[in-house]
Amino acid sequence: MKKILVPTDFSEQAENALKVAAQLARAHNAEIYLLHILEIPLHEVDAMNSQSDLPEAVFFMKLAHKKFENILNRDYLEGVTVHETVDFHEIFKGVFHNCKKHDIDLVIMGSNGVSGLKEMLIGSNTEKIVRTSETPVLVVKKEHETFKVSDFVFASDFKEESKATYKKAVDFATILKAKLHLLVVNTPNKFITSDHANERMQDFANSSSFSNYSTNIYNDVNIEKGIMNFSESIGADLIGMSTHGRQGISHFFNGSISEDLVNHAKRPVITFKI
Repeated sequence: MKKILVPTDFSEQAENALKVAAQLARAHNAEIYLLHILEIPLHEVDAMNSQSDLPEAVFFMKLAHKKFENILNRDYLEGVTVHETVDFHEIFKGVFHNCKKHDIDLVIMGSNGVSGLKEMLIGSNTEKIVRTSETPVLVVKKEHETFKVSDFVFASDFKEESKATYKKAVDFATILKAKLHLLVVNTPNKFITSDHANERMQDFANSSSFSNYSTNIYNDVNIEKGIMNFSESIGADLIGMSTHGRQGISHFFNGSISEDLVNHAKRPVITFKI
């Protein structure tokens, strides 16, 4: 993990994400790319590139760079390499473009919890970034003076198509030196036997040399509640899941489970695209 992207609207939630990014960057000798999106109409952007006199656009550019200056002077960023980037794409496209351009390893975003991601990161933009990002996305809900992950829940249906995301979760758990808790949630509509669930999880575990893990089956009324209740029961520090990109969550994770967890879980959530 050498390059971390943090989208920012300069809100408190975005700064919480930046503080976590700073800790990870310092611990792993990584660089931060701090991204602010200016949603200026394309014809104005083209005009700016032609050095036309556009007071409104120029004002917002200068304001963004002034806010960057203020942030870069924060004590928690001392000794961390931070690249400031202002982009003119839509938010989702800006994140995607910068991940590709800079070969980003991790995106970190801020959220205020049950109300969803505020201001810049809201509604369909949240869904698009969390569900379709090819880069893992970590969503944090509050300020973490010390971001330490000892217990990391990875919830999945543990079908073959999710094996690649399991390996990404293992890589992240290894970086954080965390114990990985493999979790199958049984619900009335999505029930499999304990033997079958354990067989699936063990098959995943056997695909890697990673040994610091546990296998778990939890019964609940729906998948979202099962993940959150199990995580609460073990005092987990992080929840991880697979996403299926534009097709939504695969089989086990139907509907909007990833967005629901991002919005409702008290704990940080990380998503890995299948």
